Amino acid sequence: MKKKIKASYYVRKIVGLLIVLVLFSGIGVLAVNSQVESVKIILQNGYELSALTSKKKVADILKENNIILEDDEKATPGLEEEIKPGTTIEITNKSKREVQIATISREGVEVSIDELLKNYAPITEKLVKEQQPIPFETITKNTTEESKDTTSKVLQEGQDGIKEITYKVKLQNNEEIERTLLSETVIKEPVNKIVQVNKKEIATARAGAIRTAAPVGGTVYKITAYCPCSLCCGKATGRTASGTKATAGRTVAAPSNFAFGTKLNIGGTVYTVEDRGGAIKGNRIDIFVGSHAEALRWGVRYLPVSVM
Repeated sequence: MKKKIKASYYVRKIVGLLIVLVLFSGIGVLAVNSQVESVKIILQNGYELSALTSKKKVADILKENNIILEDDEKATPGLEEEIKPGTTIEITNKSKREVQIATISREGVEVSIDELLKNYAPITEKLVKEQQPIPFETITKNTTEESKDTTSKVLQEGQDGIKEITYKVKLQNNEEIERTLLSETVIKEPVNKIVQVNKKEIATARAGAIRTAAPVGGTVYKITAYCPCSLCCGKATGRTASGTKATAGRTVAAPSNFAFGTKLNIGGTVYTVEDRGGAIKGNRIDIFVGSHAEALRWGVRYLPVSVM
């Protein structure tokens, strides 16, 4: 009887030990299942996020960190895959990379895994500013009335302007893959080149004017033209400030530093100072012509002037 009681005691002891082992193994399984891992998440713009998680599936980890994929984004590893210790989850733009890989596969090119992974490199953006010249324009003032025998004179030299252009540039593997124009700002306006085309003077004698075969040297003056009408003179008497009758090809209005009767060689033609004018000051001289239309055709010319 004692032997039976002792055997029963050992059986109960062994069963109790087994129950304790089962309980400890269950606790161990729970501990393993709830193990916390450190995961690195790299976003498409290059930002890196470190997170602690007990989740295993990529989709759950992204949801836990409030990361929602856009239509053109993908995660590597995939959303349904489970992570391993040390795994990095990378968010990338899928459209460009899928096209690149499809192109490589279609052409049957043999590439290494490293070369394929280059297509999954993150895309970075930066602003680039560049300065570019603005070419000047050349403006020609023609006063020749379609004459073929002409000369030209540069009244104003041209200068290029400068503009600053801002681009948004996308880079992948340190190579530019896209450039977008954002703005243009003019820093310096261009200065146009101005060229005046004049008709060459021919040696003739007309209405008292003496013309030489070529212009003589002297100070360059601004030469305009006027006629005896009220628009040009404010009156229509045809009389000059010196009392003479204004004559086309002879009479000029000059500043007061030229005495009446002074002979001036203007661009190769000799005129006589016989008139004044309120606007005729400094380096400006007004030549008398026969009609208002002729005065308009003359326009503004810059010619050398010397005293005879």
